[in-house]
Amino acid sequence: MGSYVPNRKSEQEAMLKEIGYQSFDDMFSVIPDSVKLKAPLNLPKGKSELETANCIKAMAAKNKSYRGIFRGAGAYNHYIPSIVRQITSKEEFVTAYTPYQAEISQGILQSIFEYQTLICQLTGMDVSNASVYDGATAAAEACAMCKDRKRKTFFVSETVDPKITAVIKTYSFGSGCEVVMVPAKEGKTDLAKAKEMMADAGAASLLVQQPNYYGLIEDVRGAVDAAHEAGAKAIVSCNPFSLAVLETPAEAGADVAVGEAQPLGLPLAFGGPYIGFMACTHDMMRKLPGRIVGQTEDDNGNRAFVLTLQAREQHIRREKASSNICSNEALCAMTVSVYLGAMGEKGVTEVAKQCINKAHYLQKGLSEAGLTKTYEGEFFHEFVTTVKGSAEELCEKLEEKGYLAGLPISEHELLWCATEMNTKEQMDEVIALVKEVVA
Repeated sequence: MGSYVPNRKSEQEAMLKEIGYQSFDDMFSVIPDSVKLKAPLNLPKGKSELETANCIKAMAAKNKSYRGIFRGAGAYNHYIPSIVRQITSKEEFVTAYTPYQAEISQGILQSIFEYQTLICQLTGMDVSNASVYDGATAAAEACAMCKDRKRKTFFVSETVDPKITAVIKTYSFGSGCEVVMVPAKEGKTDLAKAKEMMADAGAASLLVQQPNYYGLIEDVRGAVDAAHEAGAKAIVSCNPFSLAVLETPAEAGADVAVGEAQPLGLPLAFGGPYIGFMACTHDMMRKLPGRIVGQTEDDNGNRAFVLTLQAREQHIRREKASSNICSNEALCAMTVSVYLGAMGEKGVTEVAKQCINKAHYLQKGLSEAGLTKTYEGEFFHEFVTTVKGSAEELCEKLEEKGYLAGLPISEHELLWCATEMNTKEQMDEVIALVKEVVA
């Protein structure tokens, strides 16, 4: 980093003298001796640049690289145009944080404002925040948005990603709220049961995932109606690419839309850093957690950007705050913006269509190879198949050939995924390999 400036011992001594100290020991004299280190830390000797590079290469060689990835379950393998990394790797952009002296950082604020605008266009909602840590956090924060004094029960469909549900339960435990799971019926949310369970139950919200964890297309309008009939808010956790071809949360009447934006320009990267998006209706705006960048005018009438609605955050009105999130994923948000800008509406729609077409081609081929489709119904780019033998063993056989198979979600079930990255040749080879194993 160009901002790293080393200094000599003489310079350090001059700085100490300037602030009124004779030595470092003098500066830290207020710290009790009992907690000070009496000897240097037991750390290995430093390595040269060449030695360090060789060490890192040796560690990287332990990683497993696959010829083809057929697994999703919340983290998806998509092509990232080179322009995305080229722009976002510029030193002036490499920060994950919104600066505290925000208004002097107009460029960072504008990048976040553009991100918010794109998320609103994608979801159809009125307002977006400046992003949160990941999709699971976004879902949990959305539930917290919906509670009030009389309504503290969150209803979550069993077809929601278990990792998301786990985070919601963790949040709820700390805030004295209850999480109630709505059962699934044939791989989808049982809306009749949801209506029955939410009646007179003090329901704060109903959360459904679109497409759901099994890849199936949910009846979001039905879920929204069920929530509103019970006086609760409707939250939809969405795959961002699905919004290019499916009805948006806003069109379905949802109050809050959340999701994981990793597919929009962020690599798999061992699970992070990722970015959760949150958007809501105008009526819910003041409960939206985290930071929101707004557009205004300066004293000269020029367009300017500011942080707004921070009074909802824990560091300003802690006793009344609805959330303790006061950061955001600024670099990841910029990455999403650059990706969407590079791809455009046509590009995003083309990726979504390829995902659908390739997933259906793969599902048909696997069915002919002996893996039956577990659930009926339309799906986006993920689907579940049932294996007669062990799902883990099938994964091991495909791994030997360089393919990461679907995720085992039970002893005999695999959750498969296909994106634009999977070629016909790869899919045909996987189908042939599965046929050999199953036979």
